[in-house]
Order: sequence, then C-alpha cells, then structure tokens
Amino acid sequence: MLTVPKHYEVRDRIAGLIADAAVGTPLPTERELAERLNTSRTTVRQALAALELDGRLERVQGRGTFVAEPKRVLVRQLTSYTQDLQSQGLTPSTKILSISRERAEGLVAQRLNLRPGARVHRVERLRGVSGEPLAHDVAYLAGSLPRLRQELERRRSLYQTLREAYGVRLVRAEDLVETGLAGPEEAAMLSVDVGLPLLIIHRTAWDVEDRPVEFTRNVFRGDRFSFISHSTVDDDAIREGS
Repeated sequence: MLTVPKHYEVRDRIAGLIADAAVGTPLPTERELAERLNTSRTTVRQALAALELDGRLERVQGRGTFVAEPKRVLVRQLTSYTQDLQSQGLTPSTKILSISRERAEGLVAQRLNLRPGARVHRVERLRGVSGEPLAHDVAYLAGSLPRLRQELERRRSLYQTLREAYGVRLVRAEDLVETGLAGPEEAAMLSVDVGLPLLIIHRTAWDVEDRPVEFTRNVFRGDRFSFISHSTVDDDAIREGS
C-alpha cells in the first residue's frame, strides 16, 4: 500500500480551509493550525511550505501567512509566450540576453536535421510578467534569418518574427516535458531559491514543408506555470482502447 506523507494530507486539509477565502485573508498561526488539525507544528510548517510553493499562500516575514493571489500562468503549444500571457490579461516582458551564430552539434544538429557544424542562430531570453522573471529559454533556429536581432527587438515575439519577417509559419511541434530543480545559476536568473522545482520543455517545431526550424530549451518556474497540450485522437485508436 502506498504511504502518503503526513504533510500531504495536512496540505490538502489546509487547502480546503482556504478554498473560498479572499486574497489577503490571514491564516491562523502554525500552533493554532496544529491544534485544529491534531498534528505537529513541523507537519503544518511543511504543508504551508508546499502550499506556498504552489502559489496558494504568501508568507510575509514578521506578519504571518496569507491567501495569495493565483499566479499560475498557462502556456500552450505553437502559441507564443507573449500571446499566452496577453490572452490571460497579463503584461509579458522579454529581455534578450544574447543572439549569436553558432555551429550545431550533438542534440541541436540532430533535432534540426543538420549536419554537425552547420551554422544556426542561438537566441537566449529571459521572460517575465509585471517585472517578475518567470522563464529562461535558449532557442536554436535553422535557416537564413538576416537582421534577426533587429526584427526580434521590434516584435518581441519569436514566432511572430519568424512569420512576419521571414515567412516561416510553424505548424507542428513536439514537446519533451520534464522536471528539474533550480541550480544556483538558474535560481539567480529566475529570482527563486535553489532547489525550486522547474518545468523544462524541450521543443522541436516544424514549418509547413515539414522542415525542423526551431529547437528550444524552455525553463519555467514550477510554482507559476501549467503547460497545456492539445492533440487529435485517431478513431481507430479509440476503438482499440489505446
């Protein structure tokens, strides 16, 4: 039988207590919660930390713990980060850290179907919302893209730039989604604690002629993002119970 850690159960019970609470509502103290839930303060502290990591709570030094404003951002396949946030009423920001020409090696050459040593564009960016850093991405792009920095700085959105400036329309993407923990470099870049869970998406995207154009490693803060993927299902697969 699977054993569920005690603080997971307490986390869910506290989540139930605050389900209908208004943003900014203060929580009882750890001692009060421990007495109410018949558990230890250590378990309550672990449960509160998990809810804070989920973005459900905000702890203010010297004041207490409060119900937080929902901060989860949704990202989708084949839409740009800029479009995703704007559709949710948020104001996205993009800081271009570097744009360079490099030789494709290893996984980059493989995913873009290029011979090793072929030249590709490398675009590194830091993404945010309302001044808060949320994601870091490094994109490798195949093909001739003259004046890429100027075109990207003008539009901010990479997919919009590819479409409008170069006539490249992406129609298919494959995403490898995994999790990881923030190391010192990424933690500093995203303004989070070392060890924070990260959502890591390796994306390969193809154009209308089925040529791989983009290979990107996106690193999202795990406490702020949900990833949505839509796909079609074959009728035969449904009938076969796949």
